[in-house]
Amino acid sequence: MKLRDKINSLPLTPGVYLMKDLTGTIIYVGKAKTLKKRVQSYFHKSAAHPQKIRKLVANIHDFDYILTDTEFEAFLLECQLIKELKPLFNKKMKSHLSYSYIQIDMEGPYRKISITQNKTDKDGVMYFGPYTSPIYVRKAIEDMKEYFKINCLQPLKGSPCLNYFLGQCNGLCLGGNAVKQYNEVVDTFISLLKGEDSGVIDELRDKMQHAASELQFETASKIRNYIKSFSVLLYKETVVQFTENSQNIVAIERLMENTLKLFFIKGHKVIFSQKYSLEMIEQHLEQIRTSILTSFQENASGKSLIIGKAEIDEAQIIYSYLSGSNSRFTVIPDDWLIIGGSYERLDNTLKELIEM
Repeated sequence: MKLRDKINSLPLTPGVYLMKDLTGTIIYVGKAKTLKKRVQSYFHKSAAHPQKIRKLVANIHDFDYILTDTEFEAFLLECQLIKELKPLFNKKMKSHLSYSYIQIDMEGPYRKISITQNKTDKDGVMYFGPYTSPIYVRKAIEDMKEYFKINCLQPLKGSPCLNYFLGQCNGLCLGGNAVKQYNEVVDTFISLLKGEDSGVIDELRDKMQHAASELQFETASKIRNYIKSFSVLLYKETVVQFTENSQNIVAIERLMENTLKLFFIKGHKVIFSQKYSLEMIEQHLEQIRTSILTSFQENASGKSLIIGKAEIDEAQIIYSYLSGSNSRFTVIPDDWLIIGGSYERLDNTLKELIEM
């Protein structure tokens, strides 16, 4: 079958398409709510496409496709296939997010603050994050050092650094009592990151209001920027919280007028999914509850998820889809899913979600 005829024969349903080159190698994997329209779009008015798309299209000799019940499943399958196949053009065309942690090494005479993309099990090292905006995190650390005047360029060198003369270093370069003062500042910063003490933010707000009342608008503006900068560190990106909390999500997507598909998601993994007829939903409720309870017990490790880039990428797909689609979802607390417990709240929540 010619490529054009194969494209025209595609169904108007969700799925994943796998573009192949002349040798049959898969060079690109994509997802679609409507396969036919999406694949056709690559070949319509190709001259108007960006250069990277034109290069992809020029190398397409054939394609395969996999149908899914929902666009959500197409999202998930695309992620899985890209991870397994590592197609050439997915690497070239994908804009990867950089995830980072604040690393504070507590060992040695003074605390060392840095940014890293990987966590280790090294003793005496604390990590905060992950954050999905490394640029803002770096700026926040720079602002913290500037505000507390601990931006030392040559710690414990025995001679003053340039920033000491500029009033931006408390004297860590010289040692002595400045080391203790520096560590106390970093401990305050750690308390802020842990959410245990927001006194720094309160202090900044008071200073900003005072500066504004004294008509010192430039000073007030700078302090306001400090507040914004530090606030970035107080709250991880929503998708990271979504992953790290290992929440139990029940999501429902309507397939046809009388059919729906239910998903049970834990953290960044879909651990159960099934299609149901709306006409028989009352009879299915006990079966749905049992399936959710069983899946929860089989996947409940009792430990926090280890969150890395791969897990956040998967959570990004889940979160983005649930937040931006017509699907409905709700969070189910762990204590609703204990075997032998009372399931009235769970049953009522499932009914409400289905009937919405």
